[in-house]
Amino acid sequence: MSLDELRELLERHVRPDLTTAIDGVRVCVADHPIPPASGMSGTSLAVVAQGTKRLALGDRVYDYGAGQFLVTSVDLPVTGHFLDAAPGHPTLGFGMTLEPADVAEVLLQAEPGDLPKSPNTAPPGITVSDAPDELLDAVVRLLRLLDQPRDRKALVPLVKREILWRLITGEQGDVVRQLGLADSSLTHIRRAVQWIRENYASPFRVEDVAQISGMSVSAFHRNFQTVTTMTPIQFQKHIRLQSARLLLANRPNDITGVSHRVGYDSPSQFSREYRRQFGAPPSLDAERMRSGASPAGASMP
Repeated sequence: MSLDELRELLERHVRPDLTTAIDGVRVCVADHPIPPASGMSGTSLAVVAQGTKRLALGDRVYDYGAGQFLVTSVDLPVTGHFLDAAPGHPTLGFGMTLEPADVAEVLLQAEPGDLPKSPNTAPPGITVSDAPDELLDAVVRLLRLLDQPRDRKALVPLVKREILWRLITGEQGDVVRQLGLADSSLTHIRRAVQWIRENYASPFRVEDVAQISGMSVSAFHRNFQTVTTMTPIQFQKHIRLQSARLLLANRPNDITGVSHRVGYDSPSQFSREYRRQFGAPPSLDAERMRSGASPAGASMP
């Protein structure tokens, strides 16, 4: 019953920009096939009520469909698209940003012994599970508040906290708990990911990023690949190419300038890697984006 009501609420409250009147909550409805789109995942919960979405991170692919949820615990460069969206049978999805501070607050309210100890190693940055009825029910009650503006201020924080509790105590609890722990392995990797994103155009030594993250080089390598499915250098390349794609949307005739701006010394190497990543050379891909044939980012995790 929760899934049926979830579908109805999502269709009723969709907006062109995917946002809602509840901060951090998004609604996605797609009624036609959309080409794969690249973007950053953010840290979020996504629940599918109808249809199937595919998310790719590096060489790993995640499919999640009706009644399943996906958690992204690190802001990762992903490519996503809906597999079976069609008129009369749209893909329907709910998304909610997961804030580490909110997770930490819920963890502080737990009694000793309520939660298992988190492992010392970082979990994968993306996980998929079947959504339990309790989680679906909480998501439905959160969306109902879109029709109850008088109640939103008082009740939204309570229902969001319940959703976090269901995640923390559920099958993917290790992932979400580490998101809220200041000294977890996942938090150390998130620190490194943020540094690379902020400095993607500059070369770096992996040893220096390991030091920034607060880990030994061997532990950093191991945990970084577990979380992101990539080496730090591969991750940097993904960020460079996604940043270049955004720049080319506004500067389609400046391929050499864009390649240098994102950190490439060789425009020919940039073009080769760009084509390998996005399936078209920079000039053609920029033309497609300007014509509206290719979306600029993933619409939801």
